[in-house]
Amino acid sequence: MADVNLRNVTKSFGKVEVIHGISCDIDDGEFIVILGPSGCGKSTLLRMIAGLEKITGGEVAIDGRVVNAIEPAERDVAMVFQNYALYPHMNVFNNMAYGLKIRGMAKEEIKRRVLHAAGILELTEFLERKPRQLSGGQRQRVAMGRCIVREPKVFLFDEPLSNLDAKLRVQMRLEIRKLHENLGITSVYVTHDQVEAMTLGDRLIVMDDGRAVQIGSPLEVYSRPSTRFVAGFIGSPAMNFLKARVSADGRQVAIANDIHLPLPGPAPSDIRSREAILGIRPEHFEVVDAGGVMLDLVVDHVEILGADTLVYGRVGDAAAELTIRLPDVHDFKASAGLSLAVPTGRLHLFDPHDGRRLDV
Repeated sequence: MADVNLRNVTKSFGKVEVIHGISCDIDDGEFIVILGPSGCGKSTLLRMIAGLEKITGGEVAIDGRVVNAIEPAERDVAMVFQNYALYPHMNVFNNMAYGLKIRGMAKEEIKRRVLHAAGILELTEFLERKPRQLSGGQRQRVAMGRCIVREPKVFLFDEPLSNLDAKLRVQMRLEIRKLHENLGITSVYVTHDQVEAMTLGDRLIVMDDGRAVQIGSPLEVYSRPSTRFVAGFIGSPAMNFLKARVSADGRQVAIANDIHLPLPGPAPSDIRSREAILGIRPEHFEVVDAGGVMLDLVVDHVEILGADTLVYGRVGDAAAELTIRLPDVHDFKASAGLSLAVPTGRLHLFDPHDGRRLDV
């Protein structure tokens, strides 16, 4: 096992810089997830750690050794690809053993490692099968087994579950987490799926346009997003964003027309009497009868999902749109009115110009 250190890492293709000075220390045995939308640079960053992309600037260090100029095969990392990358003419045993064979490892040691990995991944009964005879989940386990047998210092996962159906993704997500808990190998995992990120990662690197906009635990990123982008990317349905104005005394925000909501604490003087973006997560509303802090919502549409219900509607004379998520089944009718309690401790403020978080 080893730690991984990224020190002001940059990547350019010609004159176009696509990775902008990312720094992060990944601890020995940590499972860190690089999360972001398509095209944000997350796979490029992973490939630079693997050595498959050259680094334009900065340093990548693995186990204390700077590896910028070291070939991928010499970095002692193992990578699981999105498309499995299995040899179709080889059976499962040989797919898992091939990398060890070309390194000249003894046959008995190869057999021991392959059987050990097959036992962990429940592949023992499939060792004689070819990839075409396996399900998608089984193929992905073979790809993971090929990494395990190498006993690397670092695992690298490049969107390994994106080709699987929803049920298999849940199953494989649990298997990857159990595998990490059993082996304890430092792991870097790339995904655009926030559910994978929240359930797998010890910490997240949230990327946007080649920049690491927030690094923190899943709960930190969910509870205190550093920017409006992070707030909108994490959470499903996405956070509600409303135009607002902070009061002169910094204790309230006004939304729509004369709807005033108390802030959890007094706002700093530099954001008083100015415009802001108010963020409220759909799951943080509560339908109430009377009393408390209220928003009156006019229902437009309802989606009953079984375990919970999504309600879409409008508040205030300005018809600001809101989505709320309620537990259980609620069959509200269109144009019905709902009174909502607003959890003041769950309010988020963002700068309307650069999207940064405004602390209150």
